[in-house]
Amino acid sequence: MTTLRSVALALVTATFWPGGALDPVIMDPPEAFLAGHTLPQITLTGTVRNADSGRLMRGVQISVEGGHLGGLTNESGRYLILLDDSWEGRTIGVRAQMLGFTAQVDSIQVQAGENTLDFRLEPRSWVLEEMVVTAGKNVPAPAASRLIRGVAYDAAMALPAFGRHRWPVEHNRESYAHIQENIFLPAATNPLSTFSIDVDRASYANVRRFISDGMRPPIDAVRIEELVNYFPYRDAPPTGEHPLAIYTEVAPAPWQPLHRLVRIALKGRAVDVSEAPPSNLVFLLDVSGSMSSYDKLPLLKRAFRMLVENLRPQDRVAIVVYAGAAGLVLPSTDGTEKETILEAIEKLDAGGSTAGGAGIRLAYEVAAENHIEGGNNRVILATDGDFNVGASSDSEMIRLIEEKREQGTFLTVLGFGTGNLQDAKMEQIADHGNGNFAYIDNALEAKKVLVSEMGGTLLTIAKDVKIQVEFNPARVAAYRLIGYENRLLADEDFNDDTKDAGELGAGHSVVALYEVVPVGVDSPVRIGTVDSLRYQATEPRTATGDSDELLFVKLRYKEPDADTSVLMDVPVMDRTGEPSQELRFAGAVAAWGMLLRDSEYCTGFTLADVARLARGGRGEDPEGYRSEFLRLVEATEALGLLEQEPSVR
Repeated sequence: MTTLRSVALALVTATFWPGGALDPVIMDPPEAFLAGHTLPQITLTGTVRNADSGRLMRGVQISVEGGHLGGLTNESGRYLILLDDSWEGRTIGVRAQMLGFTAQVDSIQVQAGENTLDFRLEPRSWVLEEMVVTAGKNVPAPAASRLIRGVAYDAAMALPAFGRHRWPVEHNRESYAHIQENIFLPAATNPLSTFSIDVDRASYANVRRFISDGMRPPIDAVRIEELVNYFPYRDAPPTGEHPLAIYTEVAPAPWQPLHRLVRIALKGRAVDVSEAPPSNLVFLLDVSGSMSSYDKLPLLKRAFRMLVENLRPQDRVAIVVYAGAAGLVLPSTDGTEKETILEAIEKLDAGGSTAGGAGIRLAYEVAAENHIEGGNNRVILATDGDFNVGASSDSEMIRLIEEKREQGTFLTVLGFGTGNLQDAKMEQIADHGNGNFAYIDNALEAKKVLVSEMGGTLLTIAKDVKIQVEFNPARVAAYRLIGYENRLLADEDFNDDTKDAGELGAGHSVVALYEVVPVGVDSPVRIGTVDSLRYQATEPRTATGDSDELLFVKLRYKEPDADTSVLMDVPVMDRTGEPSQELRFAGAVAAWGMLLRDSEYCTGFTLADVARLARGGRGEDPEGYRSEFLRLVEATEALGLLEQEPSVR
């Protein structure tokens, strides 16, 4: 089935990497790029307007037909494509397209200097597609194959710089861990809530992939905390002795105004990547037969090319691959030898079974042999997670990863592809390996994870970060942690420094949301209860009765090379106010996730409500991530995905 992919709302311009290969580079606005670079002699630029309103349009995809060059219009509705001298004198076709509008193709003869080509796009109504294209036959399209904003299937259309066609998988073996949604707990008998932070963002990109393909994602593919934490938030970085800052906020819950929504946000200290400690990286790349499709190994190569281009002379890279067996294809090589590293990546081919356990062992051995004291020592595993030779069970892999993390090497897991994506296994490996997990569904996501947010992805500033919240039962009748179901900890784990928890990367934002039922409110939600205890009093302590505190937040973290945790704490007063843009937007994302999960706690709230809340919290959006979220919400509603049964995976 040929589909259009969702793309980030930033201007993407094709430019030259060293070595002559063409790859997309995010620039928004283009003038910021032009100020520090020497342009080729030929540029193609212009604006795109709505033909009905005349307004300039942001996020329109521009592609040079047959040239594998393309970009998106920026805030001013402008695009910019850089061309080399070989294009001079050629007549080229240029396509402008956007969900909800009729695509327009125009031609221009390229001259030296600046070439201008403007577009006016006609709005188009929604349509349904009745057939899907397969590799050898036409079959009736399922309800899930409806397309967004009437953009018709076109078997001949490739998307330059943004990916190719996706074909249906006959035998789907994607795997997701079961998530039992958190319930409301009475504060009188459950005053403490303890959990590990989660900086993974894989779920958002994966959910985006399903919706872009016109399908409702599986319930367990929707991890709400990863949806919320996909986005950067504008909280100020820390200024004191700690590598992170804590922010709190209380406002009425949008989907249940009788309740309160509490935002607890962490902001990690930003680190200038150019001044970061040297990196000892081991690329652990899956080249088994399951990685042969375009959205796996080819996209993997593209992603790692981006990372390699940003290496510094003091950084080092080794490459380990695994298929039927594991092997070292590139010994640890310093960052000045980019061409050598890139050549090793380009030579990779897919084939054979998947000796994942052997590959992980070898990668950690190579990392240990080249360990940099005080540096960033990290294994980057890129795979669809389909381990089927050697140590393949989840428990075996987890024990192996836990054993190896003690040597001081961190882990990043990048998931690729569809059909056999082992999401549950990859998430657990990352969680138990002092690591993070991202899903790469297109080149723009690779750019976000490995270039734009490289510090947060690859540089840990605090490890084993745990949060414990104590609720004042004199003011809180009940509470519910939204998401983090697979990150819950026993209350005793908070003070136990041997218990593993999440890692915070440089500049990372982490948000946790609690829905709180105030004392005295006639809440419509069901609140769990327990019988009175025979030997212990369950009445609220009198010491809290006169307190203005709603709750008390405690946080523990360790320095990356430390074994003893540091404690931080902050009280949260029982005062509500107008929600900030950050709380509005985080609440909108959480509500969207709850609706996709069929949550019993978000009934009566609609996708239109989600979109309205998100617009109120969008604010400045230079990367375009929040605008893209709005498009996904609109697509979810217009395709009727909530009326579909979730995909079975």
